[in-house]
Amino acid sequence: MKRQPWFWPVKLFLKRVGGRELWLSPEVEYALGKSDSWKYIPGFLDEGSVVYSLGVGDLIDFDLDLIERHGATVHAFDPTPFAGEWVAGQALPGRFVFHPWAASAADGTLRLYRRVSTKGKRSQVMWTADRDAGDPADFIDVPAYTVATMMDRLGHDRVDLLKLDVEGAEYGILEGLAHGGRLPRQVLVEYHHRFPGIGKRRTAESIAALRGLGYRIFAISETGREVGFVLE
Repeated sequence: MKRQPWFWPVKLFLKRVGGRELWLSPEVEYALGKSDSWKYIPGFLDEGSVVYSLGVGDLIDFDLDLIERHGATVHAFDPTPFAGEWVAGQALPGRFVFHPWAASAADGTLRLYRRVSTKGKRSQVMWTADRDAGDPADFIDVPAYTVATMMDRLGHDRVDLLKLDVEGAEYGILEGLAHGGRLPRQVLVEYHHRFPGIGKRRTAESIAALRGLGYRIFAISETGREVGFVLE
């Protein structure tokens, strides 16, 4: 049924009616590109573009698509042991640059917990900043920086697209944007309000804060969890 065009709209509607997802809709209209579950604005990307992709795991299809389609340089960030080993074993283009760092609301150290599904399955790939969504006894402490500090360390005066798939750490990262002074043109974020320690209210507050910085929603994924923002 997932292949039927009505499946995802109906499922998202039912989740919204049931209170599991926010009622969101695009606020501005642009021609969109799509890769995997992510929608973005291709007209703002070219060979000089800098992309920050936060959260790698073992999935970089979106990053490679931006390199192939637009010639952008993608800086990918993931501090987890698995990600570093997995990336090291791949044949990757020179425009894909990996950094074993986490992003956070402040510079310092971030504690991540091994992700545990609602069925009790322990992930071999994913780690989360939400203690309630992970194993409290299985954690790692990793170096973490704000996006602004990352830009300073890498010598970037701008980021054209910021993508966050960071298992619940997105809220602090986005809060930190307000203090960095250099806002990305596009922000793509997967929100994890379904995690037991987070909830919809925090996502609503995050979206309101981004609107306060001048961002507007231009796209929402089929699940309602991946949201695209553009700086207007």
